[in-house]
Amino acid sequence: MFKTDGSYIHSLEKVSIQDLPEEFTYPFYYEPHPLCMVASEEIQGYLIAQSDFEHNFGLDISKTGLQIGKMFGVMIVEDSKRDIGYLAGFSGKLAEQNFIKGFVPPIYDTLDKTGFYKNGEAELNEINKQIESLESTSEYINAKECLDQLKSHYEAELKEFKALQKNEKKKRDIERAEGKVQLKESDFSYLLEDLKKQSIYYHFRLRDLKSEWQQKIDEQTKVVDYLEEEINSLKKLRKAKSAALQKEIHRQYQFLNYIGESEGLISIFKSTQLDQPPAGAGECVAPKLFQFAYENNLKPIAMAEFWWGASPKSEVRRHKQFYPSCRGKCEPILGHMMEGLKVAPNPMEQPSNTDAELKIVYEDDYLLLVDKPHEFLSVPGKLIKDSVLTRIQEYIPDAKGPLLVHRLDMSTSGLLLVAKNEKTHKNLQKQFIDRTIRKRYVALLNGKLKKDKGIIELPLRVDLNNRPRQLVCETHGKPSKTKYEVLSVEEDKTRIYFYPITGRTHQLRVHAAHHNGLNMPIIGDDLYGNKSDRLKLHAEQLSFEHPVTKKRLTFNSEPSF
Repeated sequence: MFKTDGSYIHSLEKVSIQDLPEEFTYPFYYEPHPLCMVASEEIQGYLIAQSDFEHNFGLDISKTGLQIGKMFGVMIVEDSKRDIGYLAGFSGKLAEQNFIKGFVPPIYDTLDKTGFYKNGEAELNEINKQIESLESTSEYINAKECLDQLKSHYEAELKEFKALQKNEKKKRDIERAEGKVQLKESDFSYLLEDLKKQSIYYHFRLRDLKSEWQQKIDEQTKVVDYLEEEINSLKKLRKAKSAALQKEIHRQYQFLNYIGESEGLISIFKSTQLDQPPAGAGECVAPKLFQFAYENNLKPIAMAEFWWGASPKSEVRRHKQFYPSCRGKCEPILGHMMEGLKVAPNPMEQPSNTDAELKIVYEDDYLLLVDKPHEFLSVPGKLIKDSVLTRIQEYIPDAKGPLLVHRLDMSTSGLLLVAKNEKTHKNLQKQFIDRTIRKRYVALLNGKLKKDKGIIELPLRVDLNNRPRQLVCETHGKPSKTKYEVLSVEEDKTRIYFYPITGRTHQLRVHAAHHNGLNMPIIGDDLYGNKSDRLKLHAEQLSFEHPVTKKRLTFNSEPSF
């Protein structure tokens, strides 16, 4: 039962040794253990009924203000008496608080009013006020406006003069051409000399115009620079103090592991590609749960994390759904914290479809088309080498060039195009770039889609903290476009055709699941929906021009779902 009396360890009813897993949850890809699901349901029941804090999760439309969904987590633990219970936690702050009764505390409390962080934050706020005060004086505002006006007038006058100069050159060209035909040689020589003088005049007039304006602009720039001297000095001070404060915060985060060793945040990230900790590292729920368990001599047994609230604008997050720990922030930290603990192997590193048959749909002297099984790699991974590429290399060992013209996600099945030589590869790749190759996917969505057809357009980029997941990002995302057409609705499931116009990573999966897309994940999508026996997404049709015969070829592959 989840208790809010100040206790951190919550009891679980009727748990026997046989109910416990032999290995701790691999936190980056897992199925929640039944005990974790029971504990999570208790937390969710509390969140529905509680009146201990006020937070807008985005679930109540009557609430105003910023909507912030939260990741919550539970950890099944065993104490020294071998009694089983669970810990609960949340990522970051909740209701602008670090401490909520019943949930494990933060590793470091940034909200402590007597701590260095709050003092440092107050200093930064004071510097910000000084900067804002200096930037809002009438003298500074007028000086900047004057500089902007000078630059604007200069650009306008320069544009006008260059237009005049161009027009005068055209006139001279006409005079020169006519004079050559109509004038005597001596008169034509005088004309050329006069036209040359005119050209020189406009050349020097342009130079003088630029010089005059540049002098005015330089003088006003000096005025602005003088007024900005103190502002820039304060900004440098703010930057230095902010960096020092961030470093000091990082020093406060010291993480224990199962064998009692402690390592700091800076040291943990020093050996990663990031070199330094990303913002918010150490504030996620998983490190909090581990830290509290180790500090209180509790053995971690299993763990699960779920999302509570509305989805963020950029991500695909579903209310009450379980998700793995984030990789960017948590993988290096948990890698240390799980040392000495018996952890389940990474399922993604285990060959999952080794007996899969790679069916050849079409083959000639220049190319071949294969039907890739689901849960089978297009190219070798870091640990799993069996793939379409390695099998094709064995099948046609004398083939030259890159072979694969495109790829499919490991979980996606269907048609893959292979080139037997470099010339064919370049031709087919150009067809992909020019978007003359037509692809059609069939998918099964989890729900009833009301619209029969449409177009989805979302800018996508990789989630740097949680690869390989993709985010919708208006600022840095690349355009992605998909046409869709509903085939049928079958018992709360929608069978649909997808026609990808672009080819971004996970494009169809995100377009299906995101709330600005179809808001309906593909069945079996373990990244953006719920895991099932397989991802119900299949590259069903491929149409292209043969690089040699120039005939339009179309091939189909029936899905297994």
